[in-house]
Amino acid sequence: MSPNENVYFDAATASPLHPVARQALTAALDEGWADPARLYRSGRQARMLLDAARETVAEVLGARPDEVSFTASGTQAVQLGMLGALRGRRRTGRHLVHSAVEHSSVLHTAERFEADGGEVTAVPVDRLGRVSPTDFAAAVRPDTALAVLQSANHEVGTVQPVAETAELLGALGEERCPLLVDAAQSAGRTAVPGGWSLLTASAHKWGGPSGVGVLAVRKGTRFNSALPADEREAGRVPGFVNVPAIVAAAASLRAVQAEAAAENARLHALVERIRAAVPRLVPEVEVVGDPVGRLPHIVTFSCLYVDGEVLLGELDRAGFAVSSGSSCTSSTLTPSHVLAAMGALTEGNVRLSLPTGTTAEQVERFLTVLPELVSRVREPLGLDLPAPAGAGPATAPLVVDQLGRRCPLPVIELAKRIGEVPVGGLVVVLADDEAARLDIPAWCEMRGQAYEGEAPADAYGADRGFAYLVRRVG
Repeated sequence: MSPNENVYFDAATASPLHPVARQALTAALDEGWADPARLYRSGRQARMLLDAARETVAEVLGARPDEVSFTASGTQAVQLGMLGALRGRRRTGRHLVHSAVEHSSVLHTAERFEADGGEVTAVPVDRLGRVSPTDFAAAVRPDTALAVLQSANHEVGTVQPVAETAELLGALGEERCPLLVDAAQSAGRTAVPGGWSLLTASAHKWGGPSGVGVLAVRKGTRFNSALPADEREAGRVPGFVNVPAIVAAAASLRAVQAEAAAENARLHALVERIRAAVPRLVPEVEVVGDPVGRLPHIVTFSCLYVDGEVLLGELDRAGFAVSSGSSCTSSTLTPSHVLAAMGALTEGNVRLSLPTGTTAEQVERFLTVLPELVSRVREPLGLDLPAPAGAGPATAPLVVDQLGRRCPLPVIELAKRIGEVPVGGLVVVLADDEAARLDIPAWCEMRGQAYEGEAPADAYGADRGFAYLVRRVG
């Protein structure tokens, strides 16, 4: 490949338009532009296309056609699905359960529900980002109106135990708590897990056009739309549907499913190459997510002492489009809630999600340029300088004042100065950046140092922030 070729490694955000989607969209623009609710010829023609697309999507997702509605996005599908299910079961109770690593569309809807008087339980995950089915089921109460669990995580690729969780929920009582499964990252790529009551997906994740989401509601699931009544899409989604885009979405979903077995195996091997090579080529890197129970195309790693936004900029200049859940991206200035829930390092985070057609040559070129770029970002920090000589037995802790400084600077200073105390000595990092609460313990685990918790900052003469205590082990 040409050294100047731009390589797109962000399919988890949006996949390039599949060739089948492009062909179907072009044809449907001529044949499906009319209102499918009208009885004249062009309207009937649009309705036939819409019905055929609905049947295709239903077949792939394991639903009935009349259970499938089309929305304007995957986010809208999640929001309408959650609000409709919660409203439909409001007599059961006002309690919502979801995992701690759900997509922001789930979290924001949960925040609105809580602000309106509901109660929300977020179930923790393990270090790999996986929820325990037993813990999830245990969080469900008699007054739980809805449970939400993604099929696979959008940031680290970990597959969730949806079928096992649904089985446990089914055993809880006569009236089963409905389970909404957000299948945005897995639809078309892997088999749809069983046991769902509501299912959501997003066409631009599988190579369909943007602006098409899917909301499937099983027959028998109580659902009452939170929006004003509308006769379209079974009353679940108001407004005029985009028939040409829906036709293209359905055609590409079928095509992607047909290609999935071969393409998944190929992408899985490329991701395995990345997972094995990055820690060997780049020092101080943590690859996160389940190494086995994962989607075939996603790999995420975090680099110590690196500003994630700066690294993404360097990769972009080198011709690679990747994304980050880093706490240091200026768009949020908050840690990735997924990495935080996992207890993983949140700084210098890079997510690669390989689209269909990614080549081994593209991956090898990425592995060639990455070490140099990380080294370039770290170079001004002076991390290669020898650590200052120890001052002998410490009589007091070493206080490292990082108040007012954002990640990854508190961790960088900790790494540079921990050598100033002898083994067994204590380093106190003063910081008021929320990311420090996550990144300092993660750094200690990676480097084999002992994290002893946090203390009030005023105990060390500071008027704000917290004191993070690190004991030097070696």
